[in-house]
Amino acid sequence: MVVAQLNDQLQQWHGAPYRYGGLERNGVDCSGFVYRTFRDRFAIQLPRTTQEQTALGTRVARADLLPGDLVFFRTGRGENGLHVGIYDTDDTFIHASTSQGVTRSSLDNVYWRNVYWQARRL
Repeated sequence: MVVAQLNDQLQQWHGAPYRYGGLERNGVDCSGFVYRTFRDRFAIQLPRTTQEQTALGTRVARADLLPGDLVFFRTGRGENGLHVGIYDTDDTFIHASTSQGVTRSSLDNVYWRNVYWQARRL
């Protein structure tokens, strides 16, 4: 069920452009996409910012990831240097990428592997 909901969300949002602070299909940021996915697909209200989302749930080892877990990355410095996505399956996650908009990416991609920080289960 979780995987089906994530796939449906990705289908509806795929390619939506990245826009800092955005919450809509005409522009959404990473934490906004996570916020909207959990609200719209699972009726779960999450905090709006990546920083706030890092405090949710319990920490999970990368080897133990399940669909729906939040995955966090340190892509820069400070609060704006954080990125969040939602683990899908087969070492992939869905997220709002600054360069590609809403998409599915691989945790095995050299960039994401190098900036991976932590995962949290709600």
